[in-house]
Amino acid sequence: MRGGTIAVVGGSIAGCAVATAVARAGAGEVVVLERTRGRLQDRGVGLCIHDERAAELGASGALPAGIAAHRLERRRWVVRDDAHGPGGRVTWEQPFPFHSYHWGLLWHGLRESVPGAVVYRQGAVVTGVADCGATGVEVRLAGGSVERYDLVVGADGYRSVVRAALCPDSRAQYAGYVCWRGNFDAALLTGLGSVADSAPETVTTVCFPGGSCVIYRIPGPDGPRLNWVLYAPPPRDGGLRQGDPTSFPPGGLTPELAGHLAALLDREFPPYWGRALALTDPADTFVQPIYDMETARTAAGRLLLAGDAASVVRPHNTSGAAKALQDATALAEGWRRSGSLKELLRGYEETRGAAGRELVALARRLGRAQVERTPAWAGMDGGAMAAWWQGQLGEAPGIGGRAMTP
Repeated sequence: MRGGTIAVVGGSIAGCAVATAVARAGAGEVVVLERTRGRLQDRGVGLCIHDERAAELGASGALPAGIAAHRLERRRWVVRDDAHGPGGRVTWEQPFPFHSYHWGLLWHGLRESVPGAVVYRQGAVVTGVADCGATGVEVRLAGGSVERYDLVVGADGYRSVVRAALCPDSRAQYAGYVCWRGNFDAALLTGLGSVADSAPETVTTVCFPGGSCVIYRIPGPDGPRLNWVLYAPPPRDGGLRQGDPTSFPPGGLTPELAGHLAALLDREFPPYWGRALALTDPADTFVQPIYDMETARTAAGRLLLAGDAASVVRPHNTSGAAKALQDATALAEGWRRSGSLKELLRGYEETRGAAGRELVALARRLGRAQVERTPAWAGMDGGAMAAWWQGQLGEAPGIGGRAMTP
């Protein structure tokens, strides 16, 4: 396939990757429609990509070289046990072959790699799309204007406008719990002393009844930072709407949410890790409800979904960024070998639809085991932890996503 006009709705990680992929594969005109006008590179949350996925994506060109990353090697699961000191007691240690990234730095690297021929428009709010068959797709923008393209790719996240047109009955479902997120300058840890599992290459998972917290280092614009993600049910009086929980952006926590977090750290965390997370500036702390969703289809007609627009996966699987980049890679490969748009979309649906559903199922199992139905972690040894972990994986080889090719 050569030529054609492509609109990519959404200009973050998935959107940049898709735009680059189809432009390099031979699309004629590619336009990215990104709703925000702000600086996306300022988003400072952490994420991880499995080393094998990173190598695969680097070879395909989907993950550009030179983006700052921090090497991780092992993951230690700890519980509070005052007899074992301020760092708690390690119940199990497992390999963790990942690299961590700063969301904004990763996005910036992907944005820099977008070919110059691609038109990237910020402040372009898409309010709806309509597949008109042989005549193309109409894209409606805020303000009333309508644009027409040969293909529209939805890379616009879990509230995707494109998905609403392709799969109107698919909606993200609240999992019943939230995550508190934050990060801070890793140099601040020096004032707390040291514990065995605070080494830079170690991921620490603090386990407690009804939740867990993952803590690891990420690169930052001004040096290493400590990133943490704490999963637990929210307080009843925290200001979250029942049935449709609201995200609280950095610096926007209610006093009830902030107090609940402080009490949780004091009550459940090993003292060292409770004090560490308390170092986070309120301006860098926020709450995000956890959702998941699988779609009946990811491509049909002249519409296609990528990243979180195609499937919303709970973060426990550590696969979100890799999955988005794999979607872009699959689209580029399909573009090169397909003789028609119909063939392209059929092949994409067969491969990426199944991959998304598999990730959703695994992340649900992980969420149930690590938040909704937590075991008696304090009474488990390494053997029991390993068996518990394998029970969550089922047939999956591990977390972080699968290779695109066997």
